[in-house]
Amino acid sequence: MRPVSVWQWSPRGLLLCLLCSSCLGSPSPSTAPEKRAGSQGLRFRLAGFPRKPFEGRVEIQRAGEWGTICDDDFTLQAAHILCRELGFTEATGWTHSAKYGPGTGRIWLDNLSCSGTEQSVTECASRGWGNSDCTHDEDAGVICKDQRLPGFSDSNVIEVEHHLQVEEVRLRPAVGRGRRPLPVTEGLVEVRLSDGWLKVCDKGWSSHNSHVICGMLGFPSEKRVNAAFYRLILTLLLSYPHRKLRKRAAKASARRPKPLGRPVTKRKVKPKSRVGRGPIKRLLAQRQQHSFGLHGVACVGTEAHLSLCSLEFYRANDTTRCPGGAPAVVSCVPGPLYAASSGQKKQQQAKPQGEARVRLKGGAYPGEGRVEVLKAGTWGTVCDRKWDLQAASVVCRELGFGSAREALSGARMGQGMGAIHLSEVRCSGHEPSLWKCPHKNITAEDCSHVQDAGVRCNLPYTGLETKIRISGGRSRYEGRVEVQIGRPGSLRWGLICGDDWGTLEAMVACRQLGLGYANHGLQETWYWDSGNITEVVMSGVRCIGTELSLDQCAHHGAHIACKRTETRFTAGVICSETASDLLLHSALVQETAYIEDRPLHMLYCAAEENCLARSARSANWPYGHRRLLRFSSQIHNLGRADFRPKAGRHSWVWHECHGHYHSMDIFTHYDILTPNGTKVAEGHKASFCLEDTECQEDVSKRYECANFGEQGITVGCWDLYRHDIDCQWIDITDVKPGNYILQVVINPNFEVAESDFTNNAMKCNCKYDGHRIWVHNCHIGDAFSEEANKRFERYPGQTSNQIV
Repeated sequence: MRPVSVWQWSPRGLLLCLLCSSCLGSPSPSTAPEKRAGSQGLRFRLAGFPRKPFEGRVEIQRAGEWGTICDDDFTLQAAHILCRELGFTEATGWTHSAKYGPGTGRIWLDNLSCSGTEQSVTECASRGWGNSDCTHDEDAGVICKDQRLPGFSDSNVIEVEHHLQVEEVRLRPAVGRGRRPLPVTEGLVEVRLSDGWLKVCDKGWSSHNSHVICGMLGFPSEKRVNAAFYRLILTLLLSYPHRKLRKRAAKASARRPKPLGRPVTKRKVKPKSRVGRGPIKRLLAQRQQHSFGLHGVACVGTEAHLSLCSLEFYRANDTTRCPGGAPAVVSCVPGPLYAASSGQKKQQQAKPQGEARVRLKGGAYPGEGRVEVLKAGTWGTVCDRKWDLQAASVVCRELGFGSAREALSGARMGQGMGAIHLSEVRCSGHEPSLWKCPHKNITAEDCSHVQDAGVRCNLPYTGLETKIRISGGRSRYEGRVEVQIGRPGSLRWGLICGDDWGTLEAMVACRQLGLGYANHGLQETWYWDSGNITEVVMSGVRCIGTELSLDQCAHHGAHIACKRTETRFTAGVICSETASDLLLHSALVQETAYIEDRPLHMLYCAAEENCLARSARSANWPYGHRRLLRFSSQIHNLGRADFRPKAGRHSWVWHECHGHYHSMDIFTHYDILTPNGTKVAEGHKASFCLEDTECQEDVSKRYECANFGEQGITVGCWDLYRHDIDCQWIDITDVKPGNYILQVVINPNFEVAESDFTNNAMKCNCKYDGHRIWVHNCHIGDAFSEEANKRFERYPGQTSNQIV
């Protein structure tokens, strides 16, 4: 993300090359994109799972039907052609035998033979369209270089034909050159064309146009602008080059009338400049002629980008531009995450907030992720059938972001777990919520989680990435963290104290850097040279993990308190584009929970592992027993990277008692809590063996513990700890009968980075009468939130913690 000045501001991550139609008149969107002359009527996409955005099963849409390619005679040359069709520069490899899972529908091409010089796959030799003797178990895939072709427009993002180009849009403040807070929410609309940045004429400008502009810039909605005020200011600024009169214009802006108040009376200002009125008029006309590039904008209001609106461009030989008009001005309302002032934040927080029914999961940045919806108290995903930019934009604006930058299909943001609530969602774009869009309720047979829908929303440009950098690493994804402090004119770079620096803090740093997730947060960086930067300027950094920048985390401020002052003990990060995501199968816990009275003479090994309550130390060994709440736990990795232990194999500890290696100190916490949150019993599961117990049909096991093997959980696999394994329990010998909460937390110390920590906790209602136990109403995700805790405070008819 490149830093820009206030009046050169452009939103982070705006798509380039969202282009307009054939002539200089009023274009109209096309429903069939033509990426190349040889590929007319064809669309291409990558599908399957697990995969990264630049790899997958190749699918082609022909005659409105999606299909695949057989791997017979498939070569790297064919992969090159297909990657270019998909908008990538070249292929780095290809796959066979449906590595990314079997597709559905037609197998469009078989025995595909390309030389690598063809402009389109239609120029390659094959058996002909739809003529194949293959099955979908032979579907071919490609691995493309993660580098886009210049000027390529992804058909899944915007589908328009084009000749004139609107690459970017920005807001330029009309007055003032001082330092302004970001994001910029109000100013003159400017579009970048081939001639550079040009203004837009406001003749016929509507609120629908403003809505589209704000959506592109990352804002959910627009507000009314006092056009008369801006005309006055612009007249002063454009007509009088004299410096004193520019100051007069700036003072006029300070006396800005209210937008909905009395009409503004224009006052004639007598020029003090020596320049005559004739030259002034000629100067104004000249500036207007060269500053306008677009007029006749007509948006419906549902477009995800200005290029999808009806547009009229000025011709090069136009003698007058925007006669009687002025530059279009837009004012946007920021979402809660980007409210520019505390007053706005307080105002938004004061509004009554209902229960959220839509959320995003699995994304590295705000405004991106897998779409999940709440139905009957249960979160579920959305099937990607007919998923498009309009539906994605409804989700983005509902969550306080701009319009959608991408509508993602094929579980690009990882697979969900549990119910799939919606399918074939068809939004017009005007709906306030995804639930207001027509949709189809589906059963498990209609769609699977490999088809989970996701979004990437347009976000406001905040400039936060300019206040942080990393240095000394072996790649741009790792290094010692440096932050910028001070005021304009006295800015300087410094280091962060490594005390208490961990995964959550590293997650925020990687997000601010625009480098995705954090693999590791390092407290020692002696092996990375920091150059001439030796001053520690920030200490005591403690983050929740969701902050946009390190400045938003708690820290010591100007007072630096660092236990280890040497430069070697400073914060570092290793970032990654992907991350794992663990999720506990809550239904299995509920189904397998039971009580066992186990004799003490069978618990010597468990006692060595510290898996019993403290009172067991004073028991009359080997006589007596301990009462154990036992249950199975099945932990799935639904992320986009394998879950690997933080410690290397050289530091794994051999435990003779159970005959295995521990790769993590603590992998899971088990707790029994009273309804008010008081802990009355606890257990833990050291990661004695992280391995792939079972996997999805199209995923192969990678990790097993036998013979000192590699440990981990592959994407699409799960590790099962059966109820009859030692330490897979909670010692409840000292727990009195009553109503309780069973809480299970995976990766409780955040030792390993994940894309989403909020779904690592599970809570269940638990009723114990002294002889039997009932576990029910298990709830996954957000278990530590206030809303979730309310669900577990009371049972129907419960008046206290004792059985009544």
